[in-house]
Amino acid sequence: MAQIPNLDNAPLNLTSLRDQSQKELLNILKNIRGRKCLVIDPKLGGSLSLIIQTSLLKEHGYFVYFVPRRAVVCEKILEEENFHHLLTIEEYPLYVLPVDEDVLSFELDLAYKECQVDGDTSSLWHIAKAIHKLEFSFGLIPNVRAKGKASVRVADILNRMQHIRSMGMPEINTLILIDREVDMITPMLTQLTYEGLLDEFLHVNNGSVELDASIMGVQQQEGKKIKVPLNSSDELFKEIRDLNFEVVGQVLRQKATSMKQDYTEMTTTNQSVSELKDFVKKLNSLLEITRHINLAQHLSTFTSKPSFLGRLDMEHTIVEAQSYDVCFEYIEEMIHKQEPLINVLRLLILFSITNSGLPKKNFDYLRREFLHSYGFEHMATLNNLEKAGLFKKQETKSNWFTIKRALQLVVEDADTSNISQNEICPNDIAYVFSGYAPLSIRLVQQAVRSGWRPIEEILKLLPGPHSETKRSGFASSPSFDNLAGAPANVDKVTDGRRSLVLVVFVGGLTFAEISALRFLSAQEGMAYDLIVGTTKTVGGHSLTETFIESLG
Repeated sequence: MAQIPNLDNAPLNLTSLRDQSQKELLNILKNIRGRKCLVIDPKLGGSLSLIIQTSLLKEHGYFVYFVPRRAVVCEKILEEENFHHLLTIEEYPLYVLPVDEDVLSFELDLAYKECQVDGDTSSLWHIAKAIHKLEFSFGLIPNVRAKGKASVRVADILNRMQHIRSMGMPEINTLILIDREVDMITPMLTQLTYEGLLDEFLHVNNGSVELDASIMGVQQQEGKKIKVPLNSSDELFKEIRDLNFEVVGQVLRQKATSMKQDYTEMTTTNQSVSELKDFVKKLNSLLEITRHINLAQHLSTFTSKPSFLGRLDMEHTIVEAQSYDVCFEYIEEMIHKQEPLINVLRLLILFSITNSGLPKKNFDYLRREFLHSYGFEHMATLNNLEKAGLFKKQETKSNWFTIKRALQLVVEDADTSNISQNEICPNDIAYVFSGYAPLSIRLVQQAVRSGWRPIEEILKLLPGPHSETKRSGFASSPSFDNLAGAPANVDKVTDGRRSLVLVVFVGGLTFAEISALRFLSAQEGMAYDLIVGTTKTVGGHSLTETFIESLG
């Protein structure tokens, strides 16, 4: 199966967007005469693999370019090292990358940390430029909502950019921008969807995971690493990636049992040519079933451990915000046991945010114990977290309980599934965390159902300002609030599809949140298709890792 994702079913023509990026890259290579050497940053290599086959690159030799634009700092270093005059410096404007049929990435791994800690907001221009590039292909977006300081800034930059003169109605009706800062609770929790858990333990990167060949049953290559693609090109993965992991084993068991029954039927009864042909088609899915049984079995070795289950219980206890001392002692014990650094930091951040910081005595104590256990070189790590407001002293009373209750973030009776005749039906987005509804996605859910005005007071309790902009030139286009809850026939573009909402996360988005958005989009009576844009798909591990810095 090709690693390049299949975009045929995307709500927008993302194939043309990918083709354009591929064409721009190949034009660069064709325009440079003679033999060349292409030096690719390892991070960029994964991004390029989503838009172009390696074989195509080899046809044109090997090259080097700035992506997505020239960096003044890099050029200055080249000047200081006296290399600048030997080089012709150009750029490859790869601002937006279709990772899957409903997910776009701006490939800005460090955007959140750069904005929150370093004070470097250059990524915000990059995000606005990426959205602006989408508008060149799909028309000017008439309605823009933003929540959070960085998102409001992106909306402002986008508004100042040259407007697109679009012919006819735009394909994207509304843009919703949300800062990661608005909801740092969700990424600190353990994701419980299939794709989310793959990311937690195997770290999904550019639509694939890398793991030992033996895990996938490739015995002759034991000890070697193999890449397993994870995108919509794999039909089975597309079907199960958004399910709560508790359900995945049952689904795979049903499919394997069905395949076995078909095989028994074929070998014990006379089959027509047509029936044999159908069976051979089903056999083609056997590789996919085997692949995901191997992956699910590997994940089970982690999820069945008492330490994993204990951690989940503690995460939910912290989110419920009713047992401060129990949570404090649990984290204290983790630090004294020197449990993995990232695991401790994730719970520490979660604990601090839900309590709007820790009382000075507790803050100083945990800080001191942490440095004793993990080394004083991590003083820089704690300073980064404090600067970002993720681990801090308590200055005001926590409003988390009010937010949690108003947005119904803890759903006690959230079924992870109701399996009946192969139908899998979660009843709320809270299924992605087995009882916790992502705050970020509740904001999107509220926006598409009845707008943000009914929760104006709750929005004020969350970090950063919020804004709503009706962009000029589309006075006749229905506003977002008017569209919310409108009859289905109003919410159609000219070819009969539903109106499209682009939801952009500034600072990263988890796979569990993507699953929750897909769940919303699939609901009966939903007036919109949702497509997601993000600076990078992240997990609690990768996001926390960006803050880790050792002195010396």
